[in-house]
Amino acid sequence: MTTILLIEDNEMIRESTAEILELAGYAVRTAENGKVGVELARAARPDLVICDIMMPVLDGYGVLQIFNQDAQLAGVPFIFLTAKTERTDMRKGMELGADDYLTKPFDESELLSAINGRLNRFRHLKPDYDLQREGLHEFLEDARAVGQLESLSTDRKVHAVRRKQEIYREGDEPTRLYFVKAGRVKTIKTTAAGKELITGIYAAGEFFGYMALLQHTKHTDSAVAVDDAELVYIPKDDFLQLLLRNPAVSQQFIRLLAGRVSEREQQLVGMAYNSIRRRVADTLLQLHAQHGPQAAFQLSRDDMAALVGTAPESLIRTLSEFKQDGLIELAGKDIRVLQPDKLRRANW
Repeated sequence: MTTILLIEDNEMIRESTAEILELAGYAVRTAENGKVGVELARAARPDLVICDIMMPVLDGYGVLQIFNQDAQLAGVPFIFLTAKTERTDMRKGMELGADDYLTKPFDESELLSAINGRLNRFRHLKPDYDLQREGLHEFLEDARAVGQLESLSTDRKVHAVRRKQEIYREGDEPTRLYFVKAGRVKTIKTTAAGKELITGIYAAGEFFGYMALLQHTKHTDSAVAVDDAELVYIPKDDFLQLLLRNPAVSQQFIRLLAGRVSEREQQLVGMAYNSIRRRVADTLLQLHAQHGPQAAFQLSRDDMAALVGTAPESLIRTLSEFKQDGLIELAGKDIRVLQPDKLRRANW
């Protein structure tokens, strides 16, 4: 959430302005003078500052000078509030590096417009987004601003999907991109002989369902929830905007998707050429990476066999051998990888 630091000595203006900002969805911290404002900013860097000029203890000009000289605070968007409209005062603030002025009294639309303009001007795409946390929301908000994608949907509703629930079926027309917020989803390809082959397991922070959107074809596999899961839907129109409208946005968006594309290619090549032990080891490493270094994970032996591309009996035998070698731990349905480096380096 965007954090705004409001520095204003007039209690009534401070409280009413803070209320407007909070209703608009901003996190707000307030200070009654410049000295307190600087202390709050140093404790936690704000995303934007709204600061009165004429204040006791330390005025607005002094606050801005301190910000400019502090490496931690330099570059924070800065908006002055003032009841003084003389050009000399405005010039002084701009020379110090203020980004905008609001003259009191101001209305709600002026305030929010000034904030939105400053934040959009200073917003850039990050080199990385933590998709396992709130990275998707951050990326979409940054993409909207940087790419000027005003029609990009703001609906970030989380959809609950029950275990074993079908999400889409092979042959369906693609209507959206799917993002896993919690739980796991598997994609399944059915062979001509009727055998199911798992083409992917998608955990929190991962996208699926995009190949049909990219290729303008119907879905060539089906998607089913492995666990109770939470999904975010990105409509097809939004997907195309992110992909086509702005080069910087599209490059970042492709990077977010590309890891799974290359992983799927490696999986298919491995199924064609690698030994069963190598394929089982690679699948264990993939699941280990999805769940964290110390976590145990569960996947039915039938699902894991379909993911590896082998018979359940062959999978179970290989897992038992890995257990005997001390590479993994088996406890009921739980599997824990104990020596990932050895699994990775082994030439099976």
